[in-house]
Amino acid sequence: MRSLRYLAVLGGLLLPLIAGYAAAAEPLAKTLFGSKTLPSATAPQSFGFYSKGCLAGGVAIAVDGPHWQAMRVSRNRRWGHPAMITLLEKLSREAAQDGWPGLLLGDISQPRGGPMLTGHASHQIGLDADIWFTPMPNRRFTTNERENVGARSLIKDGSLNVDDRLWTPAHAALLKRAAGYGEVERILVHPGIKKKLCDTVTGDRAWLEKVRPFWGHDSHFHIRIGCQPGSDGCKPQRDTTPGDGCDGSLAWWFTEEPWRPNKNPDAPKARDIMTLASLPRACRQVLEAPSPVSEAAVTVGGPRYVATMPATANAFLPTPPGREIPVPWPRPDP
Repeated sequence: MRSLRYLAVLGGLLLPLIAGYAAAAEPLAKTLFGSKTLPSATAPQSFGFYSKGCLAGGVAIAVDGPHWQAMRVSRNRRWGHPAMITLLEKLSREAAQDGWPGLLLGDISQPRGGPMLTGHASHQIGLDADIWFTPMPNRRFTTNERENVGARSLIKDGSLNVDDRLWTPAHAALLKRAAGYGEVERILVHPGIKKKLCDTVTGDRAWLEKVRPFWGHDSHFHIRIGCQPGSDGCKPQRDTTPGDGCDGSLAWWFTEEPWRPNKNPDAPKARDIMTLASLPRACRQVLEAPSPVSEAAVTVGGPRYVATMPATANAFLPTPPGREIPVPWPRPDP
């Protein structure tokens, strides 16, 4: 009996170690998803949460469009749910009415979503996109410039406030335009940019509810849309707090607490330990699904592009003929 108890105790000690070794031996999810150069040739669906999931049937936005240019093209992060790509095209066209000459697009998602080798914690399910605060120039960037030209911060050096020499009414109009779309649930900006909006926006302020302060986001803003029809495995983010957000939740960002140095900077980030087993079960099928015949078959937009694309579009059909047209402290929920 004593030996049985000894074996039971020993087993209880060894099993977690064995499981830990097995998990360590499993390839990291960021490696698996980061190695995919094309999406799955399946219907578009988002699985899991924005920071823990994957994307099936993604489509890519063209490197160049009438009112946008994609930056950092070598990262291969121009992919998203068709609804997101449609939204970016629409925003690029309609923002011209507000005096914005065109969008410089940052990262959206990888071809099959999932955690990235570097950078973002979110952007995993094709429903997030970054847009630079730098307006598009009246020429096309070279390949080299797309990789090396930087987005300029709107925050004054050494402060948490907007540099008034750089801020323009067109920046506010662009954010208002983006927030006005029903599918957009959140727009993340630097706290100083949120404060600038709170201090200067007059008249209709309802759209400010969607604009949330968050670390970074001083040189770009982050658009997040909600889970789309047909994505039953998508986990939504909870609703934003009602109101314009120009209250104590914003004041918190201008205290010392959110900006203290990380007490444990060497702690691994979630993407550095996340394995495929950590993601929704469907993500394994997403990884194993066949690819479309080429990137061209799943790239929409461009100098000749479809003005609108239904969210139900099949991600691997050829594009129809075009028509000219780290956080260790409690914080307010973004």
